[in-house]
Amino acid sequence: MNKTNDKVLVAYFSAEGHTAKIAKDLAQVTGADLFEIQPAEPYTAADINWKNPMARCNREQFAKKEVVLAGTVGNFGEYKVVFLGFPVWYFAAPKIIEAFVKAHDWTGKRVMLFATSGGSDIAKAAEKLKPLLNGKGEIDAAKRFFIRTEPEALAEWAGPLIMPWKAKSQEREPGRPDMMDVVEEYRDQFNRIRTMDEDFTAKKP
Repeated sequence: MNKTNDKVLVAYFSAEGHTAKIAKDLAQVTGADLFEIQPAEPYTAADINWKNPMARCNREQFAKKEVVLAGTVGNFGEYKVVFLGFPVWYFAAPKIIEAFVKAHDWTGKRVMLFATSGGSDIAKAAEKLKPLLNGKGEIDAAKRFFIRTEPEALAEWAGPLIMPWKAKSQEREPGRPDMMDVVEEYRDQFNRIRTMDEDFTAKKP
């Protein structure tokens, strides 16, 4: 069995599925557990229509309306590294992410933020989330990804972030793959498929 505080989690909120895709690929290439952050009252298409000033997403962001979570991570204390993903709304994380951060104890956690956005950067979102950790956890990385980001690129970003901690870990759950082995295997598979694709294209008349 893994030691306490010796696991990796990918937790994410996704409004339209874009962040969900990145999160699922990230969990796959790192061997991490996956948790979807959801509101107690699910969002509708009208709720996330940011073009409507009265839409729920705008009221939450600007009126600082509290978001009630559908659930939390019961075994959160077991995780050492947490990848936290979300779409960027008005240069900030959605209020549901703030609710998720406030609902958990981040003592000793290494936090890696990732986001999807067509144009907004993640830097300001990271600055606004940092105080909510109350000095208990550290944001070690923050990166924005485009919707079509390949799993290989996610592996190249996440691998070096996990490696320094993983080198210190001496025990893991039997049968659970080493995360860096997963990253390397996924990269090899991606390169093999890409090579086959290039060979097939080259042989076309």
